[in-house]
Amino acid sequence: MSSDEITQIRVNRNLVGIVGLRRVLEDVAETSGDRPDDEVEAELMKRLASRNYIPARVRADYGRAFVRELRTFQGRAVQGQTPAGLEIQVLGPGCPQCDRLENDVMAALAELNLSADLRHVTDVKEIGRTGVMGMPALIINGRVVAVGVAPPKEKIKRWIEEISNQEEESWK
Repeated sequence: MSSDEITQIRVNRNLVGIVGLRRVLEDVAETSGDRPDDEVEAELMKRLASRNYIPARVRADYGRAFVRELRTFQGRAVQGQTPAGLEIQVLGPGCPQCDRLENDVMAALAELNLSADLRHVTDVKEIGRTGVMGMPALIINGRVVAVGVAPPKEKIKRWIEEISNQEEESWK
């Protein structure tokens, strides 16, 4: 794996590309153990700030996001995380069925006039970390809604509407 690989993470309400994140997470995961989050955050910031621009006024937000990514990478529960809007993942190697699912999700979002962060995850290791065993798969705001099948667009639209409405209610 290249240390120049860029991984997108959420910092506040924005998706940000971070150079070399996976490599740093692998290294720090081995040594972080039960160290407090503030120590782990300082280590992550030291390693990642050298290759990434981190604006001074949101440095603390980046630090919290890095710790969250490390804990997720370690398979540990992350408390207090509320999705910012819709986050949709299509999991699959890029086969025709996976590509059709991604296109149907984009069409559903367009018809519903909604915006979302849509990622097509093709990396086998990253897919494995989700715990999903069948491809293609669809995850909306962390909820696995389809595995092993590309559902019809109308069903995808219903799921997006339901989850979007539930998220709006939780913000009130």
